Amino acid sequence: MDAAVFREPRKRVLSAPGGEIAALEFGPPDRPIDVIFVHANGFNAQTYRVLLSPLAAGLRVLAIDQRGHGSTTLPADPDGRRSWRDLQADLTGLLDSLDGPPVVLAGHSMGGTVSLLAAAERPERVKGLLLLDPVIMPWLATLYAKAPWTSGRLWRRMPLVLSSLRRRAVFDSREAAFAGYKGRGAFKTWPETMLADYVAGGFVERADGTVELACAPAWEASNYAAQGHDPWRAIRLVTAPVRILKAEKHSTCRVGDRFARRGRDVRIETVAGTTHFLPMERPDVVRDALFDMATA
Repeated sequence: MDAAVFREPRKRVLSAPGGEIAALEFGPPDRPIDVIFVHANGFNAQTYRVLLSPLAAGLRVLAIDQRGHGSTTLPADPDGRRSWRDLQADLTGLLDSLDGPPVVLAGHSMGGTVSLLAAAERPERVKGLLLLDPVIMPWLATLYAKAPWTSGRLWRRMPLVLSSLRRRAVFDSREAAFAGYKGRGAFKTWPETMLADYVAGGFVERADGTVELACAPAWEASNYAAQGHDPWRAIRLVTAPVRILKAEKHSTCRVGDRFARRGRDVRIETVAGTTHFLPMERPDVVRDALFDMATA
């Protein structure tokens, strides 16, 4: 059968405690899952369709909507959150539910960090990790963020948190949202196809005919503020190879050789000419890295 038939994803709904995880599946359905892909904060699985579709010729890829994003129905209450352990538990539960051999976990930004945390909990279920500009702070900042005496108030005053809370949530239509985002702010370097996919998967229709962000601004803000998890501990527990592709500019991966030496097999590479939106700017580099890790 021609490989092209596998390139458009299939929608899937996966049961999870408290609700359902929505996902897009690429590639031959009779093949074990090779890769689980986890999106960035505020995004959704469909955002990465252009990146992942070409891999469908030979690999089976599952891209999920995390809690509070896309079409996933798990509860997303931002009050009192201190870490991404809820997101890690969702991914760990998904790993536990899969049949077949260990998989490659890949993720962008928050999704990369969540993948690392899950791999630390289930090292036997993970063949490799590809982290695309993950959110990893220096050791001292991580220590402060997870300390029991910190209230999280400092993080809630971060510019990213405040700007997320002010973000416009409702548009007249998806077309209006696309026009409002095109060429502006965080979307300046995005190809139009990826922006269109982000809008298609990131809004839900309202009864009055308008559309609203699937990821509520308060939930997006809570993800920026909830930094009480520990990637430095997690990297010590991962047994699979780890490859980190780091942005050259405005990176959220604030670590280097010291972090790499804490793991067993960790490579950190800077991709020239990229910002934090590395998968949108260099999908070819990311795709090659995913293929190499999944077929190793």
